[in-house]
Amino acid sequence: MSRLVLLVLTLWAKQVLSYTPMLPMDFSEINLPSEHLQYYFSAFPSAAQQCHIDDKCPYKMALNAQKYWGYTNNSGRYSTPECTGWGQEKRDNAEQFYREGDFGFIKQQLAELTQLCSPFTETGGSSLHCTDHLRYCRGSELMLNFTKLSSVEEPFRYNMSVLSDSGIGGYCEPLRDEFLERSDHVSALQSWGPELRYFTQLTKTPRELCDIVITKPTYLMKIDATFNMYHHFCDFFNLYASQHMNQHLGHNAFSTDVHMLIWETFDYRSPFRDTWEAFTDYPLWDLKTFRGRTVCFENVILPLLPRMVFGLYYNTPLTRGCRNSGLFHAFSKHILHRLQVPVYPRLPRKIRVTLLCRDTKYRRILNEDELFEAINENEAYQATRVVFNANIPFKQQLKISANTDVLVGIHGAGLTHLLFLPDWATVFELYNCEDHNCYSDLARLRGVNYITWRDKLMLFPDREIGNSGEADAKFKNYAFDVGVFKGLLKEAAGLVMNHTKFIAAGRKFEHEEL
Repeated sequence: MSRLVLLVLTLWAKQVLSYTPMLPMDFSEINLPSEHLQYYFSAFPSAAQQCHIDDKCPYKMALNAQKYWGYTNNSGRYSTPECTGWGQEKRDNAEQFYREGDFGFIKQQLAELTQLCSPFTETGGSSLHCTDHLRYCRGSELMLNFTKLSSVEEPFRYNMSVLSDSGIGGYCEPLRDEFLERSDHVSALQSWGPELRYFTQLTKTPRELCDIVITKPTYLMKIDATFNMYHHFCDFFNLYASQHMNQHLGHNAFSTDVHMLIWETFDYRSPFRDTWEAFTDYPLWDLKTFRGRTVCFENVILPLLPRMVFGLYYNTPLTRGCRNSGLFHAFSKHILHRLQVPVYPRLPRKIRVTLLCRDTKYRRILNEDELFEAINENEAYQATRVVFNANIPFKQQLKISANTDVLVGIHGAGLTHLLFLPDWATVFELYNCEDHNCYSDLARLRGVNYITWRDKLMLFPDREIGNSGEADAKFKNYAFDVGVFKGLLKEAAGLVMNHTKFIAAGRKFEHEEL
């Protein structure tokens, strides 16, 4: 055999031996809204390649679109914020808003990711990567020691001492100075500093020390108030944002084949429990699940948190005059799709007005019947009156809000439903109770229009608690002048009817009827 032939055969053999076959994808597990598929395949070229060569892939039309979420490529990105102003100042404000509350925030977090613990060998060991301030981290082959929880009898949440010395560690070399520099936001819901300050270099691989090994990716969830929609959806929103950080999981970044471990020992209860179906296929875990055990996680994610300094969306600083975050828009569509909430074709005949009422002690609408009658008097409106409480399943609530054009309600967590309104909708916060920015900012982030009561002389409180003054505005009930209400509702409906997407939906309906 000639040397040339021998050389060719040798090179061919090396290629065969080094070749790793591409594992087939189950395309049914992607489960994303149709308008998100192009961005997904652009983000994960290997998934696009498999779809391209697989005759059974149903997403051929979503390939080669050159559309990007906005954190890996600035061209063709998901959305552009809308800002008032002119010229360079307008463009600068749009970019600042993009960094504050849009996919630009994800881009910044990805840029900050640093390896804080390096595996001892190329073929084995643990690793840990975190952003600045330890707001998001992801680790592999990490050990968490929950043995001391056996002696804790009282249930707890927001506990910053779940892990003590040697309570978390890996078979890797931690960068102590980097840990110290990033451990500056040590607060229960602001960072993972309270947990990672105990990170320890192990002398053995975690699997030699653990009672249990979890092989599926697992999210540790430090969550806010579970009975308040505004606060709990800050948890869900940051969980969704964290999925965009999961570049290490490749095309499984949005997979529901993952576990959720809630970082407390209270039994989880929430009227919004159904929302977890958008993120996991499995029952929720809490710290009681592993009390007294040492647990190894093959892949663990410490997601973005609900009360981060300058985070999303509880403490978001927003550039004046800007609105419409693509990240919030994508979250809305993602949740509605995953929970299979029906969104009906827009019929242009009537404006769908939903009056959101409260059955709480304070901030009730005293002349609720009058206002609802005023809505019904106008033949241009289709009126619905609801109380979003435990008597209405949450998916049913979402069905109502997702098919509403004007959402009317007094200041309260129920207005968080504005996240799931159609793009052309208007939020009419009857009275903001002197909390001027809460829901107006959330509406700006979501990209829907917002109005509120302007003339305080035309609203009438019936009682107050404590000293008089603006600080007590949330502890009163109110009646509203019906004439002023009609005028503001007409304004809200006008914003809907003049919205380009509303007009387009009407044209589509007329075309389909023909």
